[in-house]
Amino acid sequence: MLQLYIANKNYSSWSLRPWLLLTQLAIPFEERLVVFGQAPGSAGDYRLFSPTGRVPCLQDEGLTVWDSLAIVEYLAELDSRVWPQDRAARAWARSACAEMHSGFQRLRDVCTMNCGLRVQVGDWSPALLADWQRIEALWLEGLTRFGGPFLAGSAFTAVDAFFAPVAFRVQSYTPTLSEPAQAYAQRLLDLPAMQAWYRAALAETWRDEAHEAEARAAGLCLQDLRAPAQA
Repeated sequence: MLQLYIANKNYSSWSLRPWLLLTQLAIPFEERLVVFGQAPGSAGDYRLFSPTGRVPCLQDEGLTVWDSLAIVEYLAELDSRVWPQDRAARAWARSACAEMHSGFQRLRDVCTMNCGLRVQVGDWSPALLADWQRIEALWLEGLTRFGGPFLAGSAFTAVDAFFAPVAFRVQSYTPTLSEPAQAYAQRLLDLPAMQAWYRAALAETWRDEAHEAEARAAGLCLQDLRAPAQA
């Protein structure tokens, strides 16, 4: 069976992408969650299962596939539902995934994924606003061009999984979005698999200071919905 190594669900946007795709498409896999911040050389050292020392990492009968985009392409060889069947929709979806994979650096820096927090952003800089505006433009293009309710048509595919962490960011940081874009974010948040991830994220008691510091730098924390941190 496929084994997917991931990190804390509260923080790890990269882990969410293949996890959600596998879960939403009901592709059997074993989840292996390894907490951020384990000491090098310990049982939680990511280098023991991932050549880059990062997650996500997929293992399948002796094969190791690392990086979220490579994992998605590997899964597409196993299941034709990963990408849209229509060639134009598939080309658009791959392009949008690649842009999400390599871009939106200011959004990543300021609006880090922290599922349990609600944050009032301190500085909506032009660079941050430009990233959110591009996200919105991509979403509206896909929904309009391919008819929805998902980005590349009627079915959930890899491109929706790639933007799922952005939906959690919408929930946490409340950027100004148009009604269709907001509705799409909520559509992702309402998926049973997303709800399961969110419940697990809120139940985590681990805290990683690097990720917590990023959230503090974003602005004022209005609400922390997570279970109390472990002593």
